[in-house]
Amino acid sequence: MNFKYAIALSGGIASGKSTVASLLKLYGYCVICADSIAHRVLEENKDSIVAVFGDEILGGDGKIERKKLGGIVFSNAALRKELEAILHPKIKAEILKEAQKEEQKKIPYFVDIPLFFERGDYPIAHSLLIATTQELQIERLKKRNGFSEQEALSRINAQMPLGQKRAMASYVIENCSSLESLQQKLECYLQEYLSKF
Repeated sequence: MNFKYAIALSGGIASGKSTVASLLKLYGYCVICADSIAHRVLEENKDSIVAVFGDEILGGDGKIERKKLGGIVFSNAALRKELEAILHPKIKAEILKEAQKEEQKKIPYFVDIPLFFERGDYPIAHSLLIATTQELQIERLKKRNGFSEQEALSRINAQMPLGQKRAMASYVIENCSSLESLQQKLECYLQEYLSKF
């Protein structure tokens, strides 16, 4: 499939990518969200996942508890690969289905893929990276998810370093201060870069 009008939206964990996705939606852009699709695919494939990871990943409501599952896969690379082998082909198929609809409109849209640079699965020429410092990532993960420093670092280290992603991205927004500042930088990107797209 040809992603002619797509822009990959990516970033490190807790770098502010979800905030940017919300802002883009407010500005009227379509954002295909890999995480939302992943949530759905996770539940649809619950039986296969429980077969690998056991009942201990289930909550009281019988649904998979992402935090429990995350605790397992972020401390074991082999199990993380096993989970990815179950989920990623299905997530990709859904993303391609939604992207095909957007391509027909012939206007720019965003595909929010946290592991865009790591996986190299999508031939999208343009990318927008939301970056920040590791200190801020740790601080935000502790506050937002209640992670310990070690849990936060294991999540961060499971991804490609932001420095490497910066070198690969078409455009980088540094999110190291306020929401207002992030919004201004995003508006600048939309006016200066996207208008030429």
